[in-house]
Amino acid sequence: MINTVPAVLALAAFAPLASAHIAFWDKSMYGFNVTQQDYSYDNRPVTPLVGYTFDQWWFHGHLDHPPLPGDTFDLPAGGTINSQLSCDKGATVWYNSSSGGDAGYGSNWPCPGQQSSQFHTTGIDDVMGCALAIAYKGNGSEVQPDDFTIFSVNQTCVWYLNTEFAVPAEMPACGPDGCTCAWFWIHSDKSGAEQMYMNGFSCNVTGATGTTPIGKSMLPRRCGADPDQNEAANPGNCTIGPKLPMYWMQAEGNNMNEGYYMPPVYNDIYGFHDGAQDDIFQDAYVSSLGASQAGVVPSASAAANRRAEIPEPVVTPPPASLVRRHKRTLAHEHSH
Repeated sequence: MINTVPAVLALAAFAPLASAHIAFWDKSMYGFNVTQQDYSYDNRPVTPLVGYTFDQWWFHGHLDHPPLPGDTFDLPAGGTINSQLSCDKGATVWYNSSSGGDAGYGSNWPCPGQQSSQFHTTGIDDVMGCALAIAYKGNGSEVQPDDFTIFSVNQTCVWYLNTEFAVPAEMPACGPDGCTCAWFWIHSDKSGAEQMYMNGFSCNVTGATGTTPIGKSMLPRRCGADPDQNEAANPGNCTIGPKLPMYWMQAEGNNMNEGYYMPPVYNDIYGFHDGAQDDIFQDAYVSSLGASQAGVVPSASAAANRRAEIPEPVVTPPPASLVRRHKRTLAHEHSH
């Protein structure tokens, strides 16, 4: 697969500095009080992640800015939690701790006073969903990429500032040091340059009655219908069971190799249904191979690919076509 990151970084010359993006805001997060002045580059929680080293993008580079002891986000087993996703901490309930103060608190629009292009969507039909993941380790510095499992998805994310996530009823309790969670989002290719988002936070499962641990996770796989790519649903290619977050578009540490204009997203296209991911308490497997092959990833041979119904590899557009499409995207955003 061609590495698209250098071509993506080259496109930065064509784009104006972004004035807004999205972050998961809560006092339990890593980097809750990070401002633009804290790093030699803009590493605010809302800043998108693209072309970064592992240490820069993992936990948004905020592991040195952990939450205060006791600042933990509760996850009620079988219940629903409300998260606040916004371009500006000043638009959330935490506006008093924002360097800019109140920036529209009370609105349910993620970016008060700004167009939807500021959070990379042309409309509610264009949002691609976002997800929460959990690792059963209380110290974020000990969490590794394969420790996370996606446990909840909201497919209308990031259209509303107040975004609900359902928690699986069988979610087991965390250990005495709690758990570590993270919010992940990858937007569609229709509005703005491609990138990913991650914010980590301290969390704890409350009211737990389940005792079955989360199974061994696997990578999500393209299997749902994607009209934009003229792809029909391919259920045999779905990953059944616990799925890893999708790490994409970075200089190192990626686990997804999709091309620039086929972003991996947190919805049915990659086997993520809306709501609690209740199938995570088993080892993951590829649907067409069956549960007896849990944890087995099909080989890259042509015959194996046919048996597993794996789609053809994504062909990355050449840089010239990237530039042309990027200019069209910018023109669309500036017209709104």
